[in-house]
Amino acid sequence: MSDLHYQTVTGMSRALAEREISSVELTEAHLERIGELDPRIGAYLAVTPDTARAQAAEADRRLAQGDAGPLTGIPLQLKDNLSTRGIATTCASLMLDGYTPPYDATVTMRLLQGGGTLLGKGNMDEFAMGSSNETSAFKTVHNPWDLSRVPGGSSGGPAAAVAAGLAPYSLGSGTRGSLPQAAAPSGVAGLQATHSPGPPSAASWVSSQPTASSRASASSHSHPRSTRSAR
Repeated sequence: MSDLHYQTVTGMSRALAEREISSVELTEAHLERIGELDPRIGAYLAVTPDTARAQAAEADRRLAQGDAGPLTGIPLQLKDNLSTRGIATTCASLMLDGYTPPYDATVTMRLLQGGGTLLGKGNMDEFAMGSSNETSAFKTVHNPWDLSRVPGGSSGGPAAAVAAGLAPYSLGSGTRGSLPQAAAPSGVAGLQATHSPGPPSAASWVSSQPTASSRASASSHSHPRSTRSAR
């Protein structure tokens, strides 16, 4: 696959199904890119190579047996306020430094059951309280387009990871703007679900903005991105 890190999730899924590439190869390519670029961007609070490689090997087995879904074998990042069993979840706060959840969040569980390979946990404003991703207790996230600028927040880690090709997609969170405020300045697109089909709420207001990003900053590679500044 050419321009591997800039393929859409749909394109990656098709290539995996047609055995043009393996999940192990796809995962290794993203882990290598994270190691190369993320020290300057700060999109990850934790990288989970052993977990990702084991999940990728299992995904390849499922693909070979015809037991795969649309996201099987595709690497992902999770914002660090989404619980991951056995993997530190800090909400970018020293208060939770070292905390390891005994359970997965429902969305984590469903994505991993679907065959996703977890690259690591995305940086964020501390407890998701911020709009620039400068309040993380561990490190600031930089905008991959221009390292002197912020990526927005509080889901800045997920947005920057997708923008830099450090993850095909990432899940963030948002209540009053944490998703579009990260997607827009980072130059990526995303989706945010409403809570219900009822009257407008904070969540549906956010989803109506010109640049929506996902309660899962489900930012995809459908938008061309540049990492020249990050290089």
